[in-house]
Amino acid sequence: MEYLLENEFLQVRVSSQGAELVSVKEKSNGRELLWQADAAVWGRHAPILFPYCGRLKEGAFVHKDVRYEGGQHGFARDMEHRLLEQDANHVSFCLEANVLTMEKFPFAFRLISTYSLEGMSLVHSVQVENQSAEEMPFSFGYHPGFVCPFDSEHGTQDYVLRFDTPQSPVVVEVDEQSGLVTGGTHVWFENQTDIPLTDHLFDHDSVCMKALTAHTLSLTEKETGRSVAVDITGFPYVLVWSVKGPVHFVCIEPWHGLPDTENATGEWMEKPATVHLAPDTSWHTQLRMTFQC
Repeated sequence: MEYLLENEFLQVRVSSQGAELVSVKEKSNGRELLWQADAAVWGRHAPILFPYCGRLKEGAFVHKDVRYEGGQHGFARDMEHRLLEQDANHVSFCLEANVLTMEKFPFAFRLISTYSLEGMSLVHSVQVENQSAEEMPFSFGYHPGFVCPFDSEHGTQDYVLRFDTPQSPVVVEVDEQSGLVTGGTHVWFENQTDIPLTDHLFDHDSVCMKALTAHTLSLTEKETGRSVAVDITGFPYVLVWSVKGPVHFVCIEPWHGLPDTENATGEWMEKPATVHLAPDTSWHTQLRMTFQC
């Protein structure tokens, strides 16, 4: 089921399926700002990634000698989330451990997603609770896709990905075929704010950056300054991605986690780049998206 949020600037729809954001429209003109999941290009809008980000080596992990099969990005994006509460400008959902999740992830948890409108910003807050009797390692990632170009009068070359301060991003190298982290890194560019957008930028899939000090990364129209800005403060990894070929959308993806490494043992408790949550405790993160379009 879909739920509507709105204020004087934005009209937003969120689905209980995957607790996924499915529409963000400018209220003044009705223009859609979020990618509309054209299955011929990419059939999602803004999935949430839990309890891991990216791929598992050999499509599985092991915990206490039991093997758990899993596809890319975990299972939360594909499950129905229960409505907790809603009013005009916020909505909350919950996914709790159940028989189906225990077949994929052997921990008792609650995953609470709350969407709130604050002026021209949409905030997606997440709380993870460990209800198990043991420490629970997990990863969490955001994956929103934004329409690009913003209108038919502009093309890919009219846009940049823009940091609010000059950066020298360290790229985490991932094997293009396996989707696994190789262990290598390189510096993408030095002391720049802008990444020019081209139709070939994502020919080799996503770019995963670490060691960022910027507060925001935005998709910005150079001529007009129109933008979608994502607050990346506090995230250890930030990815940018679109499908290969002409750009129809751009994803800006702040992650707490990484895919498995090529030499991963498969043991869940040994997986690097995870949050380790003690029993009966909770963890919080949030994504702020500000639309100046």
